[in-house]
Amino acid sequence: MVEQILIDTDDFYVPDANLLVTEDDTPVDNFASAKQQRLLVGSLFSSLQNQTFLAEANVGVYYTDLQPPIVPDVFLSLDVQIPEKWWEKHNRCYMVWRFGKPPEVVMEIVSNKEGDELGKKLEIYEQMRASYYIVYDPNRQLGEQALRIYELRGRRYFETSETWLEQVGLGLTLWSGAFEGRQDNWLRWCYQDGTILPTGDERAEQAEQRAQLLAERLRAMGIDPDTV
Repeated sequence: MVEQILIDTDDFYVPDANLLVTEDDTPVDNFASAKQQRLLVGSLFSSLQNQTFLAEANVGVYYTDLQPPIVPDVFLSLDVQIPEKWWEKHNRCYMVWRFGKPPEVVMEIVSNKEGDELGKKLEIYEQMRASYYIVYDPNRQLGEQALRIYELRGRRYFETSETWLEQVGLGLTLWSGAFEGRQDNWLRWCYQDGTILPTGDERAEQAEQRAQLLAERLRAMGIDPDTV
């Protein structure tokens, strides 16, 4: 288990969390975006069970106490975990000065042209120094590209066509299929060979298929699988 990184308050100024807005309960999602967020976050937790990381949707990220938090649709931060006392005010959202680092990946799912994903939000994530900024635009509200990937190089973001995120050891791919009973096109995490990270339901289905195949082979050998 990776030890939680915390900044020594004797050497650094740490804002008083009681003066910060950690949540405002404002509903912001639509059905499609909410499902896409669950798919991205859920598949990480079902597939990377031996790794320490924090992934969430619609949780505020404070990168400075001088500005309100920004709320990525999805973020991924490696080698950190949610504090045990997560109901305490200073543990309710992602405060960079407490975790000691920004998330490696931040994502925005474009629903309309009002979010300024390629303007102000890009500037904020660049200032935050998130390694990758992903803009998923399934309805192509912002142009012809459904997927834009920005990589931090030095102090600036550069758009890249590379879908393998080297610094996090994961890739992204567009995938057509069913999730939670909905057939559509989805953004999925993948391994370097292009294999998608399965959800918990997909892993269970794969296990069931393997069990059925094994049972068929045993029957072909004259063995009753129910007695093995």
